[in-house]
Amino acid sequence: MAKRVLSSVGQSWTAATDATAVSGGFCALKGGATTQIIDVLEFLVSGMASNSAVFGGRVAYSSTLGITPTAIALPHADGPMIVNATALSSVVVAYVAAGTGPVPNAAATLPRLQLALNAFGGIIRWNAAPTQQWTMVGNAVNGGETVLYNSSSATGVTTVVNAHVIYEPY
Repeated sequence: MAKRVLSSVGQSWTAATDATAVSGGFCALKGGATTQIIDVLEFLVSGMASNSAVFGGRVAYSSTLGITPTAIALPHADGPMIVNATALSSVVVAYVAAGTGPVPNAAATLPRLQLALNAFGGIIRWNAAPTQQWTMVGNAVNGGETVLYNSSSATGVTTVVNAHVIYEPY
């Protein structure tokens, strides 16, 4: 097991209403197997907009999984923090684009992290204390896929940010 970093660079993050498919600008992770556990240790978002704009950042489990995830390509990246890490038998699905984006769950009974910021140079970093990490299990809805997105329900508007997610799969 080795920590990994998924990063999204220079994307325009389209503001999406909660409980609808995210169409552009997001980071999503889901397990490569039905029993795989993934601990997320950090979410970081840095604003790159050319003027003041609200990024309504949220992290949520998906109520509908992303369909046909696009393989990570430059300038985005997903890789181990230790370059000679052992490969996992179940590879995590990490993506920043898909044929149909994931649908963030808006249920009042499921957790959501609020990571809003001013996209004109603002920075927000959520870093988990020991035993406080965001955890996913498997690759099904409501716990097996997580999405970091720009929520118009949290007053977000379409804007440009960079983001990374540090995670550890088991």
